[in-house]
Amino acid sequence: MLEGFEHRYAEVNGTRLHYVTGGEGEPLVLMDGWPRTWYALHEIMPALARRFTVIAVDYRGQGDSDKPAGGYDKKNMAKDIFELVRSLGHEQVNIAGGDIGAMVAYSFAANHPQATKKVCLWEAGPFSRLWLDVLKVFPGPGEANLWWYPLTQTEGLPAELLAGRFRHVVDWAADHLAIHPDRISEESRAVYAAAYDSPEAVTAGFHVYRTFHQDVADNESYPALQMPVLVLGGVFLDFLKALMDGRATDIRYAGSSESGHYMAEEDPHFLAGELEKFFG
Repeated sequence: MLEGFEHRYAEVNGTRLHYVTGGEGEPLVLMDGWPRTWYALHEIMPALARRFTVIAVDYRGQGDSDKPAGGYDKKNMAKDIFELVRSLGHEQVNIAGGDIGAMVAYSFAANHPQATKKVCLWEAGPFSRLWLDVLKVFPGPGEANLWWYPLTQTEGLPAELLAGRFRHVVDWAADHLAIHPDRISEESRAVYAAAYDSPEAVTAGFHVYRTFHQDVADNESYPALQMPVLVLGGVFLDFLKALMDGRATDIRYAGSSESGHYMAEEDPHFLAGELEKFFG
């Protein structure tokens, strides 16, 4: 456990969310993605807690949050977070996320603009039709291999294949999507593997991708975000620029040459510094 932080739970939108909070100042909601938990953020949280009240959330289906059978479209997952911040007494928050956390943060800003002061996305953005160009059935050597997307559309099979074996997924992801896999510690890998090892956790983790087509339709219906937006990228920065084209009226970009897909672990000093500058 991080010194100065507390584990808490909240019943919101028909499910129970786990979050870790600490610090003082304006509220800053943080989320990371799959196959991770709030723990992926543990290296940036102490620095940010000097300026902000940090709220690191396990979104629906992640970590120690509940794993219901449905509700994994990003609009509904954003409603989970909205109800959470309202339950904590916050009228407006800063919100930031990586990977799936970025997709939820974007949907939060789009659906609850009055509750969003600023938003930061790293290494992902809203699902859109541009993703279809990435989801190649047979990627070539060195190309992004997002094999889990088609697997998520197959009912029951992910849990049958991966329950009790999820450490293989954690290690594969680190080795293929990070440029510094050594910076993803043995402790972190063990935490993630344990979090996703049960059949329920595998199924819930894959359900966040199963809503792909609904998320695309929802995202295409939203107007451009009006609040300030920061987009941070490592390996996918150029793709993020295309993905975010027209999605916000006040948007800026920054890149890390030291980060693959797992910025909070590969380049935590860069990420914490950019978040502090932007939200501060």
